[in-house]
Amino acid sequence: MEVIKHPNDIFRYTEDLKSNGKKIGLVPTMGALHQGHFSLVRQARAANDFLVVSIFVNPLQFNNSQDLTNYPRTLTDDLGQLEKLGVDLVYTPEVEHMYPTSPEVQVDFGRMAHVMEGAFRPGHFSGVGVVVSKLFHHTNAHRAYFGLKDLQQFLLIRRMVADLSFPVEVIGLPIVREPSGLAMSSRNKRLTPQGLEIASKLHEGLVMGKSLWEQGRSPNETKTAINDFYKGQKGLEAEYVELVDPDDLSEITENHSQPVALCVAGYVEGIRLIDNLYLRQD
Repeated sequence: MEVIKHPNDIFRYTEDLKSNGKKIGLVPTMGALHQGHFSLVRQARAANDFLVVSIFVNPLQFNNSQDLTNYPRTLTDDLGQLEKLGVDLVYTPEVEHMYPTSPEVQVDFGRMAHVMEGAFRPGHFSGVGVVVSKLFHHTNAHRAYFGLKDLQQFLLIRRMVADLSFPVEVIGLPIVREPSGLAMSSRNKRLTPQGLEIASKLHEGLVMGKSLWEQGRSPNETKTAINDFYKGQKGLEAEYVELVDPDDLSEITENHSQPVALCVAGYVEGIRLIDNLYLRQD
């Protein structure tokens, strides 16, 4: 397994692979890897000739400087795990490599970026769009793999690729959960054992919402019941509960037979967590 830090080096390396007909898979990460990441790596390893995993904590997508400072960094452990999984190359650029000058160009995803995460994290998705665009260019990837825990991010990247004609296939893979139901996240490493137990209530609320939806409850009834459940959990502060179309993130206003995703965000021990559950899908 090779480790490359500089964009010019990885571009030349992967450009040569691509010109020789090799299919390149990319798993973009910010490190602090867990089983959710490893599930992406395994799928990508099986489907591609050459596999790149990127590890880069992207400052452009943090609207909270303290969150950026506290984000877990476990590079040595991450590299050891990736080598065991048969990764060919790990791309670990420094901030000055990725952004030699402060970027002036921003990515405006339009309406889909102004709901849910976009409403509470201004500038977040523009930062995601910039770094993912760079990663696609640097690695010459044919396929890129994203976990559906970050459903909104996945949908926006997929739209960016379609609208701007990136030659990359964007693949979303299911959420990997702890036995408690808690969605695996690098941020979970900052929670105490008690915090992990409280955080599992996010998923419990989603499961309750799915049951209510299947009983024919309206969107307002479903969201109100979930919010009330979260308010009753000591140590859990819900930020939003939304029912959206899992294709374009438009608001669901009636309980019909259309596809629906239930998306939530909240804080436990000062750590911001997100989760979602398909209530109905194609």
